[in-house]
Amino acid sequence: MAYLPPPSPPSTTTTTTPTAPSSPTSHPQFSLKFGTPEALSQIRTLSDVGTITRLLHECIAYQRSLDDDLTTLLDNRSTLDSHLSSLLRHSAVLSVVHSDASSVLSAVSHTSSLADSVSSKVRELDLAQSRVSHTLLRLDAVSQKSSCIDSVRAALDGDDFEGAAANVKRFFEIDSEFRDSTGSTQREEMLGYKKQLEGVVKKRLLSAVDQRDHPTVVRFIRLYPLLGIEEEGLQVYVSYLKKVISMRSRMEFDQLVELMENSYAGSGNTNSQANFVACLTNLFKDIVLAIEENVEILHSLCGEDGIVYAICELQEECDSRGSLILKKYMEYRKLGKLASEINSYSKNLLSVGNVEGPDPREVELYLEEILSLTQLGEDYTEYMISKIKGLSSIDPELGPKATKAFRSGSFSGVVQDITGFYVILEEFFMVENVRKAINIDEHVSDSLTTSMVDDVFYVLQSCCRRAVSTSNINSVVAVLSGAVNLLSNEYLDALQQKTREPNLGAKLFLGGVGVQKTGTEIATALNNMDVSSEYVLKLRHEIEDQCAEVFPAPGDREKVKSCVSELGEMSNTFKQALNAGMEQLVATVTPRIRPILDNVATISYELSEAEYADNEVNDPWVQRLLHAVETNAAWLQPVMTSSNYDVFVHLIIDFIAKRLEVIMMQKRFSQLGGLQLDRDARALVSHFSSMTQRTVRDKFARLTQMATILNLEKVSEILDFWGENSGPMTWRLTPAEVRRVLGLRVDFKPEAIAALKL
Repeated sequence: MAYLPPPSPPSTTTTTTPTAPSSPTSHPQFSLKFGTPEALSQIRTLSDVGTITRLLHECIAYQRSLDDDLTTLLDNRSTLDSHLSSLLRHSAVLSVVHSDASSVLSAVSHTSSLADSVSSKVRELDLAQSRVSHTLLRLDAVSQKSSCIDSVRAALDGDDFEGAAANVKRFFEIDSEFRDSTGSTQREEMLGYKKQLEGVVKKRLLSAVDQRDHPTVVRFIRLYPLLGIEEEGLQVYVSYLKKVISMRSRMEFDQLVELMENSYAGSGNTNSQANFVACLTNLFKDIVLAIEENVEILHSLCGEDGIVYAICELQEECDSRGSLILKKYMEYRKLGKLASEINSYSKNLLSVGNVEGPDPREVELYLEEILSLTQLGEDYTEYMISKIKGLSSIDPELGPKATKAFRSGSFSGVVQDITGFYVILEEFFMVENVRKAINIDEHVSDSLTTSMVDDVFYVLQSCCRRAVSTSNINSVVAVLSGAVNLLSNEYLDALQQKTREPNLGAKLFLGGVGVQKTGTEIATALNNMDVSSEYVLKLRHEIEDQCAEVFPAPGDREKVKSCVSELGEMSNTFKQALNAGMEQLVATVTPRIRPILDNVATISYELSEAEYADNEVNDPWVQRLLHAVETNAAWLQPVMTSSNYDVFVHLIIDFIAKRLEVIMMQKRFSQLGGLQLDRDARALVSHFSSMTQRTVRDKFARLTQMATILNLEKVSEILDFWGENSGPMTWRLTPAEVRRVLGLRVDFKPEAIAALKL
C-alpha cells in the first residue's frame, strides 16, 4: 500500500520509531509514523503478513482521522473567509498608520538629538554657574571675615565684649566652611584678637567672682560658649556657685555655733534657739536654687551634661557642710551620752529599785528634730536623683551611678549614725510611755475600756509612723520589733491582771447579788482585750499601707511583712486571752444557773392531757431558768462591748444546751411530753435570740431535733424526715442517737426501733 499524506496534516498519529529499521521482521511490534517521507520506504521493506495487516488497520484509522480534520477545517471555512476579508479591508488603514508612525519616529529622533545637544550645553553652563557662585561665596566670606576682624577690633576698643565674642564666633564659623590657605593671614589675626578677648573676659570674670558681683559673673560666663571654651566656663561657674553656697552656709553655721556657746555659758539649757533644722534647710535650699535658677546657663555651657556636672559638684558641698551640721547637732544634743544613759538605765531597771532615766518629753523633742533632719536629707537626695533621671540625653547608666554616689557620700554616712541614735531614743520613748500608760490606767467615763488601751496604741502608732517617716528600713524593723515585744509582754500582762484575781466568783456575786463595781471592772478588762485585738489589726494595716509607699524594693517589703505578721499574731494572742477570761467569767455565772437545770431532772415528761394543759399555764422550769440567766448575766450587758456580750451569752447558752441534752436523754417521754419539750425548746430559742445579735438556733438544734423525734406518731415516721426526705434540715444527731431518742418514748417498741434502716 502506498499512501502519500497531504503536505501539512492537521494532526498525526505518533508511534514508536523502530530501533533497527534494517531488520523489521525481527520485531513483531514494528510500528511507523504515518505522514512522514520515511514511512513509504519502511513499508516496502515489510515481509511479515501479521505486521503488514496491523499497519494496514492503523493506516486506515489514520486516514479516517485526517478525513475528520479536513471536515472540521471545511466547516470553519466561512469564518476564516470572513476574517480574511476583514483584514483585507483594514490593510489600507494599516498602511496609513505605518506611514504616520514613520513620520513620528523621524520627528522624535530629531528632537532627541536636539535635546542631547541642549542638555550638554546646559550642563556646561550649570558647572560654570556653580563655580561662579562658589567663587562669589568665597569672596563674600573673605569680605565677611574682614568685617568680623574690623568689628572685633572696634568692639575691643569700646569694651563691647559681647559684640567681640559674637564676631569671633561668626568668623570661625565662616572660616570652617570656607577654609583654605588664602585665609591664613586673616585667621592668624583673628586668633590674636580671640586670645586677647579671652584674657580680658577671664580677668573680668575672676574679678566679678571675687567681688561676688553676680550680674557681671553671668555676663561674662555667657561669653565662654561664643569663644569655644565651654568646659572651662562650666568649671569656673560651678566653682563660683559652690563658693557662694559655702560662704552662706558657713555664716549660718557660725551663728549656730555661737548660739550653742551662749546656751552653754548661760543657764545650761540646751533647748534654746539653736535651730539646726533651719540651718540644714537653708543649705539644701541654696543648692537646689543654684541648680534651678542656672539651668539655662549650665545648659548653654555643656548641655545636660553640664547640669549633671553641677549637681555632682554641689553635692560635695552637701557632703561637707551638711555632715558638719549633723555632727554638730549630735554634739549639741549629746546624743552619744544620752544613748549610753538609756542603755545603762535599761540594764539597771530590773536590778535597782528607783532608777531615774532621761526625761521622755525631752527625748520626744530630740526625736522630732532627728526626724526633721533625716527627712530633709531624704527629700533633698530624692529630688537631686530625680532631677538627674529626668534628663533625656544623658547616659542611661548615669542615673544609677548618681544614686549610688549620693547614697554612699559622707552626708549619707552621718545620717546613718544619727539614725542609729534615733532607734535607741525611739525605743526608750515607746517603752517609757507604754509603761506610764499602764501605770496610770484608769476608768474613762462613757467608755467601755480604760485609758490604757487608747494611750498605749496612740504611743505605738506615733512611734511607728515616725519610724516609717525616716525612710530607713532598719529603723522601721527595730521599732516594730520593740512594739511587738511590748504588746506581748508588759501590755498583755496588764490586760490579764484583773482576770487573774483569785475568788473572782465570790467578788462578782458578793452575798448572792451581782456587784456592779466588780462586774464593771471585769467587763472592762475583757473589753480592753477585745478592743486591743481590733486596734492591733488596724495598726498593722496602717503600717503596711505606709511602708508600701515608702519602701518599693521587694527586699524591704519582705522585712516589713515579717514584722507586721507578728502584729497579726498579737491579735490572735489577745483573742486567746479574751476567750480564757470569758470562760472564767462564765464559770462564775453557770454555778448560779446549774441548780435550776438540775431541778429539770426531777420534772416528768410522761404527760397526760391535763398535765400538758396545766404546763401551758404554769411553766414548770423554762421561765425560772430564763429569769436566772437574766438575773446573773443580763446586768453585765451595759458594761460590755457588743461582741463580748454576744460571746458571753453564747457560752452560757452552750452550757445550758449541753446540760439539757444530758438531762433529756435520761428521761422518759409520752407523745405529749415530746410536744412539751418542743414548746420548751422554742421558748428558749425565742428568748435567747432577743439577748444576742448572733443566731442561737444552731445551739439548740440537737434539742429541737430530739423534740421532733419524740413528737412522732409512730416509729416509722422518722423515715419521712431522714436521709433523702430530710429536705433543708441538717441532722445533728447520729443514727445511734436517733434510735436512743426513739427509745425514750414509752409507747415505742424496741423491736420496731431496732428494725429501722437509718
